[in-house]
Amino acid sequence: MLLWAIIFAVVALVAGIFGFGGVASAAAGLARILFFIFVIVFLVTLIAAIV
Repeated sequence: MLLWAIIFAVVALVAGIFGFGGVASAAAGLARILFFIFVIVFLVTLIAAIV
């Protein structure tokens, strides 16, 4: 999941460099959502391993 977030972040950066604002904002939004999902799943797994 973190890999997909990184991929979308790179796509957003490249699209931003070339001036595709709509694509860049969409890719950045997806990267942000996937990153937060990754963090939540990581924390749940970490808590489950401790308990």
